[in-house]
Amino acid sequence: MKLGVVGLPNVGKSTLFNAITHAGAMAANFPFCTIEPNVGIVAVPDERLEKLAALYNCKKIVPAQIEFVDIAGLVKGASHGEGLGNKFLSHIREVDAIVHVVRCFEDENVTHVEDTIDPIRDINIINLELILSDMEAVEKRLDKAKSMMKTGDKKYAEEAELLAKIYKTLESEKPVRSMDFTEEEKAYVKGLFLLTSKPVIYAANIAEEDISKNEDDIPLVKLVKDFAKKDGSETLVISAKCEEEISELPINEQKDFLDALGLKESGLNRLVKASYTLLGLMSFLTAGEPETRAWTIKIGTKAPQAAGKIHSDFERGFIRAEVVDYETLLECGSLANAREKGKVRSEGKDYVMKDGDVVLFRFNV
Repeated sequence: MKLGVVGLPNVGKSTLFNAITHAGAMAANFPFCTIEPNVGIVAVPDERLEKLAALYNCKKIVPAQIEFVDIAGLVKGASHGEGLGNKFLSHIREVDAIVHVVRCFEDENVTHVEDTIDPIRDINIINLELILSDMEAVEKRLDKAKSMMKTGDKKYAEEAELLAKIYKTLESEKPVRSMDFTEEEKAYVKGLFLLTSKPVIYAANIAEEDISKNEDDIPLVKLVKDFAKKDGSETLVISAKCEEEISELPINEQKDFLDALGLKESGLNRLVKASYTLLGLMSFLTAGEPETRAWTIKIGTKAPQAAGKIHSDFERGFIRAEVVDYETLLECGSLANAREKGKVRSEGKDYVMKDGDVVLFRFNV
């Protein structure tokens, strides 16, 4: 999974990126301090892995991973190349979802490119630039489809009709993700790599002193949450500065710090959960003495396709999946005990995987 961290200059993007990836992206009080996109690979927090590893006396733990890309700040006119616009927009096309950091704090020591603090205006600036860029891309494809219609091939007329519908939506300043498509249309639209087709998490970046407040009691956050709800997007309320402080502490001190702030978990954990929800993802687990590992799949994935995540041969020669629920396995104390109690199931090709399934795939090629 690849997430692009975006936002206007000086809204806390690089500070948040540093905190969640420990990658050390430069953070400074001036626009475009992130010129090339900084990339950080983050292990998905999953306490199940350590418990499974202890059960199997496992030598190695391999968690699922998320790739975060901190992308250069955007300004008005980016779709026409203003600021670092074109480069910024090209990097967004490569990610699975967008984490849109929105400034929801006042600080006279941190400048704002638009001079005032207005999260909805800031959101709309970026959204409009993404829409304008998509309009340009769709228009080119539409012109090409219309030209190919002269061949008499029906598929080009259907393509032109769909592209015209997309263009009309964008023209009304609505994102492509707001549209309904058939399964066939979804496959085509996915191949267009449109910026506004990507799901979004709005990360409302608040001041440290607002952490203990109810989210809905912070006026700027309430504005973002209401906007995201209408947009069909997720909202994550986070203090980038606070997350940075947490990330600098030793692991054994982080929980105490979170408890002192009245937080149940770090912003990274909450961001991962929100990302999984947004993208419809889950994890299944494999365990043994050499390695305990989490594998990320789409919700609704069947056993053979899940096996294919490990190796294509597993899917090609799939025979069956031996499955036990994680909680059940822990209760039984070992895989052998789970087998004796009849808790290990033999599942076939039509089995739909569940989050937390501990699996051994049988295959033959």
